[in-house]
Amino acid sequence: MPSATIKIYLPHGDPKRLRTGEISNWSGKAVAGPRTELDQLLKREEAGNVGVYLLTGVDPLSGGPAVYIGEAESIQSRLKQHVDKDFWNQAVYFTSKDENLTKSHIRYLEGRLIELAKLAGRASLTNSQATTSKLPESDRADMEIFLEKIEQLLPALGVEVLVPIAALPESKEEARLLFCEISGLKASGHLTPNGIVVLAQSQAVSSLRPSAKDYPWVISAREQLLKDGVLASAEGHLVFTKNHEFSSPSAAAAVIHGGTANGRTAWKDASGKTLKQLESV
Repeated sequence: MPSATIKIYLPHGDPKRLRTGEISNWSGKAVAGPRTELDQLLKREEAGNVGVYLLTGVDPLSGGPAVYIGEAESIQSRLKQHVDKDFWNQAVYFTSKDENLTKSHIRYLEGRLIELAKLAGRASLTNSQATTSKLPESDRADMEIFLEKIEQLLPALGVEVLVPIAALPESKEEARLLFCEISGLKASGHLTPNGIVVLAQSQAVSSLRPSAKDYPWVISAREQLLKDGVLASAEGHLVFTKNHEFSSPSAAAAVIHGGTANGRTAWKDASGKTLKQLESV
């Protein structure tokens, strides 16, 4: 993505409350806030415009992140209809300051946002079905630029549902391949801004170590990964069926080792240097 200057405005001074977001030389604008301030979100002038929106929260069945993506000719009217949905606790919507978005535009954006959210795999989609819209070539190009700005702005507002889990490394540190080995099994991965991605086909022990009893989160994390199909049984061990991002190297190492582990020493590069040694350079 191109470089950008993002302006976040906090009306109450609190980054967790109502906030707006803009990017220099972009006609779009974002408004975000918690469900507890829905009335303030709806009172804003922008809420009466055409736009797209995302409702984020927790899936009550899996306990993981969930998102609803929609479009509306009046954001205000549509968000009122979602009060009966229990899962969401944050809302963010995007409109155009020059009022040039049409119904066809926002249907196109909605479809593309749903597509990107599915590809990212960070949250379960609660949408039943996406709308579709055919646009002239020039309009599609304009909406792809609008979409790119949405992708840049969302993480700055605390919403990462469009960020690919296995995004291409963007720095020397992220690009370095790391390895975590135990009992003849080997896992590989690389650092990310959010933690570390363990790559598909990486191996993990099938049995838990005694230390797991003192840290139940390791047990629940492995059980959830097995339930979600991220981990699968192989011949005498477990294997990652797809790339999976962990919040820290230690969390990843603990799942791989079947018990608590120090990720700074468990992960090493091809020459055998630990992550701790690499970071001390």
